[in-house]
Amino acid sequence: MSRRTRGLTRRTILKGMLGGMAVSVGLPVLEVFLNSNGNALAQGQLIPPRFGLFFWGNGVHPERWVPTGEGAQWELSEQLLGLAGVKEEITVVSGTELKVPNVIPHTSGACGILSGTPLIVEGQHETFAGPTIDQIIADALGNETRFRSLEYGAEASAGLSYNGPDSRNPPETSPWALYDRIFGTGFRLPGEDAQVDPRIALRRSVLDAVMEDSRKLQGRVGAADKARLDQHFTSIRELELRLQRLEEDPPDRAACARPEGPLREYPALDGRAQVREKNRAMCDLVALALACDQTRVFSNYITYPVNNLLFEGASAGHHQLTHDEPGDQPEVNAIVKYLIEEFAYMVESLRAIPEGDSTLLDNCVVLGTSDVSYGRTHSLSEFPILLAGTAGGALKKGVHYRSASAENATRVPLTIARALGVQLSEFGKDEGKAADSIGALEV
Repeated sequence: MSRRTRGLTRRTILKGMLGGMAVSVGLPVLEVFLNSNGNALAQGQLIPPRFGLFFWGNGVHPERWVPTGEGAQWELSEQLLGLAGVKEEITVVSGTELKVPNVIPHTSGACGILSGTPLIVEGQHETFAGPTIDQIIADALGNETRFRSLEYGAEASAGLSYNGPDSRNPPETSPWALYDRIFGTGFRLPGEDAQVDPRIALRRSVLDAVMEDSRKLQGRVGAADKARLDQHFTSIRELELRLQRLEEDPPDRAACARPEGPLREYPALDGRAQVREKNRAMCDLVALALACDQTRVFSNYITYPVNNLLFEGASAGHHQLTHDEPGDQPEVNAIVKYLIEEFAYMVESLRAIPEGDSTLLDNCVVLGTSDVSYGRTHSLSEFPILLAGTAGGALKKGVHYRSASAENATRVPLTIARALGVQLSEFGKDEGKAADSIGALEV
């Protein structure tokens, strides 16, 4: 580091006056902040890996989905044409089969691909039997950031992110609420004076009292309830750590400016939800949250299993069309293409942020998938899977991998977790269990 750059760190901010008010803007990741390889900060801290999920409901049409050609020599299929601008960043995985029992169409598939476990069904009650891949990865990557993980979606739902049975992480469905959560109270640029919210101290005091009661309660319940309480109180302890971080200076990787807030409301137009507008507003916010190291794990549930959203140009709801539209289902086909265009937008938003000699996308892995393969039949064969990003060079990109043996689709989440450095011996259980990565996806 030269004399003229000495003293510059990721905590350096640009300060000035605007309209009589003090303003500050963080710096992007400059070369001076990096080591000679461009993959770590000059202070020796590695650029962190990140994981993202892009999930849509009601599947695809396999005959229009699977690309032609394999390896690096492949061509986009009809339903993947929206990826043309980012094709070199995408890996398509085809030919796999999700082998969990398909007891409740759509929900079983979502449970299987995201958790590797069978769906638990007790009367009218359904829940995942294990944690989802985002939370497994968050256990390893999410303990040093302000948010362990972020979940969001354009459609209102209870969500598909599970810590374990009956323990969900509900998504934000309002762009304004997501903005306020990330960049509102509690967010500050490196070097800014702390303005500790008095509510934080109150919350920590409440948590201290709750934990004291928890020790008394655990001695009065059976083994099964004790296990559930352990899971619940682990979440409370993690919340206490996150509250503590709100009082600390941001990590010196964090260099960003507060973005402008999105619209407060996105009302339906002619009975049609503004899916694209909401999705893009939230994708932009989460890309900045990643760049500022506010989180390293995110899940985008753009639509959900069995959703019946009325998309632009469609004559009926999405799920209804998958079963009732005759012939080759042109309206369903148009909806799938619309959703893949939104996946492409998210990939582009990550690629647009430079990090050293690469991009934020290069240091991510984003899994794109659904709840079924062919929506009309609820099939779990030829399961739709997309990958974007390389986890810092651990995974290949720009290829089409086709399984020749209908291997279990759950091997893909396992491969992703290991590429991100998560020490995972297996993923899922019973028919969904995967113990081996897919070597053809690894570098």
